[in-house]
Amino acid sequence: MDTEAIKRSLDASGLRCTAQRYAVMAFLMEHKGHPTAAEIFKAVNRVDPRSSRATTYNNLRDLVKAGLVREVAVEGRAGRFDLEGTRHHHFICDRCGGVEDVDWYDVPKPASRSLGKRIVRECQLIFRGLCTKCARKHASR
Repeated sequence: MDTEAIKRSLDASGLRCTAQRYAVMAFLMEHKGHPTAAEIFKAVNRVDPRSSRATTYNNLRDLVKAGLVREVAVEGRAGRFDLEGTRHHHFICDRCGGVEDVDWYDVPKPASRSLGKRIVRECQLIFRGLCTKCARKHASR
């Protein structure tokens, strides 16, 4: 996603392209991991020291609401953020807390009777266990 693509995606989602919002999107585009809000703030603040923590957090909230960014909840740890693009699931390591992308595959919808009157928007899987690095350490004990 280049400069114009970021501007177009913000515009299409009804968000103004402010310098701070653009910086958050650009950072997520360049960052291949799943950074926390604090990590995003530090990176954005290095580029634009006028950017406040509150502005960064509010921009993340707005980007999540607009469907441009996904928040990955990690139990007992800070949430992590991921640019919405290619569909994928996540694997979260129980030991180090690392978040990794897992190739997407469709998840069958549950029987309608089990959902009652709920309306499912989407279903994403989060796998939990030991990442490759932590599994090696665990096996060598």
